[in-house]
Amino acid sequence: MNIEGTEAFAKEFVGQILEKESAAHKAGRATVVGLYGDLGSGKTTFMQFFGQALGIKEKILSPTFVIEKIYKIGGVNVDGSESQKKFEHLIHIDAYRLESENELVTLGWQEIISNPKNLICVEWADKIPGIIPKDHVRLKFAHREEGSRMIEVELAK
Repeated sequence: MNIEGTEAFAKEFVGQILEKESAAHKAGRATVVGLYGDLGSGKTTFMQFFGQALGIKEKILSPTFVIEKIYKIGGVNVDGSESQKKFEHLIHIDAYRLESENELVTLGWQEIISNPKNLICVEWADKIPGIIPKDHVRLKFAHREEGSRMIEVELAK
């Protein structure tokens, strides 16, 4: 898929996240999406479109050096209509530079994961296998040819 395809996929994925109640949300926990894939496979580009579809006005950049960035989610649905906010915050985490899961715990992981109004997206989720919920949604990114990527959704088992 090209850049336009990534944008369309992100909008569609936001619609699915807003419509479907996850097991985590039912259990009173944050909804977590893990982003998996090599450098340059499209994770941050996806996050930019994902944030736009959630009504976030700020430009989303990869939080590689700050590890975590929190955005307030606007109350607009993908179709432009006002919504009751299922989520209040998008928490974008980049685990690439983490040397241990404990670093994320120190940043308040337990607190953010326990709030069902948080939507958490973790780039490099494979770096934190011991603390990321087993029921998180997995988005797998892969290079195809120049300028083309593949994104695959894997729902919790």
